Amino acid sequence: MNDTRDPDAHDAVSEKAETDISEAVEQSGVISPAFIAQVVGAVGDGDKPFLWRTVKELHPADVADLLEHLPPEAFRKAIHLLGQHLPAEAVAELSDTARLDALNELTDAALSAMVGHLDSDDASFLLGDIEEDRRARILSKVSATDRAAIESSLAFDEETAGRLMQRAFVAAPVFWTVGQAIDHMRTVSEDDLPEVFFEIYLVDPGFRLQGTVPVSGLVRHPRETLLKDVMKEAPVLVRPEMDQEEVAYLFRQYNLASAPVVDEAGRLTGMITIDDVVDVIQEEAQEDILALSGVSEAGVNQSVLSAVRARSPWLLLNLVTAFLASVLVSLFAVVIDKVVALAFLMPVVVALGGSAGSQSLAVAVRAIAERDLEGQLARRAIRREALTAMINGALIAGLAGLVVLLWFQDVKLALIMLVAMASTFMWAGLIGILAPLTISRLGQDPAVASSVFVLTSIDLMGFFVFLGLASLLLV
Repeated sequence: MNDTRDPDAHDAVSEKAETDISEAVEQSGVISPAFIAQVVGAVGDGDKPFLWRTVKELHPADVADLLEHLPPEAFRKAIHLLGQHLPAEAVAELSDTARLDALNELTDAALSAMVGHLDSDDASFLLGDIEEDRRARILSKVSATDRAAIESSLAFDEETAGRLMQRAFVAAPVFWTVGQAIDHMRTVSEDDLPEVFFEIYLVDPGFRLQGTVPVSGLVRHPRETLLKDVMKEAPVLVRPEMDQEEVAYLFRQYNLASAPVVDEAGRLTGMITIDDVVDVIQEEAQEDILALSGVSEAGVNQSVLSAVRARSPWLLLNLVTAFLASVLVSLFAVVIDKVVALAFLMPVVVALGGSAGSQSLAVAVRAIAERDLEGQLARRAIRREALTAMINGALIAGLAGLVVLLWFQDVKLALIMLVAMASTFMWAGLIGILAPLTISRLGQDPAVASSVFVLTSIDLMGFFVFLGLASLLLV
């Protein structure tokens, strides 16, 4: 079909669009609502040129942010309209749910083209989300070198260093000079060099890692300087099967920008860079935060059915534990019938105890993740939490006892409130740190398994002490 539009008018529209695109991202890094509305309109009109210019002008992270702000139907249509023009890096930046939707909309040809533009770690990250049959079709269309690197990465379990590492890195023999290393990097194809790297790795004839030289070190020494004279020992050696959380800890512990990955024989097989580790740190932190609330995911594009499936098991478990607490309360029905005030005060005891337990649990889960609860540190933390709970319990329980005394004019009831709340606080502080520590020692994730156990035990302890004392002193 011939284009009958006025060329001058088209240039004016293009110039305006480019101006809008340049102003789409506010200084805070947020996509402006006006531009989102403009993109939604362009998607509705099927305006491919505008969409192509948009993804070309914006940073891939901003493209991903923009796409996630689109309504579901507009999101799917935008992916379809962009096709191979959609930057592969932008797809990798999408949230889990949005990325799966995008992969389903993209054709095999578009995905094959994307894979060819990504590092092996990012390519395996994308292809790990699709079915094996489709993955095989896509890999059959990429180069043999890329296919071998991606298949090697996919052979490792998810959330391991093998999935994070790049197969592209810079290695040099230990007997080379600084000048030879620089000349080598200048002459090899760009496709054979990683897009970003911070150090070169020195290897022996068996390709076993001998040391590292930072890129900045190459420009600080004369060309004739031997690399072995300026190399340093690698602070850490990462194994491909190492858990990604362990990798993230090593990067934080030693302030690394990159780290070599070696096999069991010490041969260099890849490298991990800080950009991937930052994603892991954020991902693990989000998982812990959500797990503490019994939620597995919370993406803005998550479907209602998916959210229900993710959250209902934990709600059902809470239902069971709530009935367990109710059964305990029912054992003291006679006491509650005789002293109606107990029904008013029970929720106060367990609510404040639950808050204290949640505080202790949050601190403990974070400390476990940061490796701050090892050996002697664990015993010190337990003593700290016990003392903190004791002091907070004394303060809050004393205030609560005074309120009950003024309210009901009953010394025994005030004493029951004071002792029950102080005991519950003490238990909350201890169980809040002991439960995640025990669960961690058993090899389970403390963030996932601790919350329900801690809160239920606090409820049971609070009800038991409060109603037990009431049955002894008031009946």
